[in-house]
Amino acid sequence: MVRGSDIILVLVAILFPPASVFFISGCGCDLLINILLTALGYIPGHIHAFYLIYKQMEADARFGPGNYVNLGNGHFEPAHGVAYQPVHPQPHYGSTA
Repeated sequence: MVRGSDIILVLVAILFPPASVFFISGCGCDLLINILLTALGYIPGHIHAFYLIYKQMEADARFGPGNYVNLGNGHFEPAHGVAYQPVHPQPHYGSTA
C-alpha cells in the first residue's frame, strides 16, 4: 500500500536524492553513501535513494507503519514487542481461524 508520505519521498528523491535518504535514515552511513553516489553521478544516487524507499515501504507492509527500527543499509527489524507479520500470510486450509 502506497501512502502519501511515500509519494512525497519519491518526489524529493527525484529532485535531490540525499534529502530523501536523510528523511529515511537520518545522518548516518546511508546518507554519506548517497551523497558520494550523487556526486559521482546523479543516476546512482537516485537508484540508492529509490532502493531505500522501497525497503522502507516493504518494512511498512511487513511490520506496520512505524513498528520497525532502521538498522541501516535497507535493513529493518521489528520494534521491541512487535510480532513479526509475514508480507503474504498463508491461508489456513481446513481451519476456521
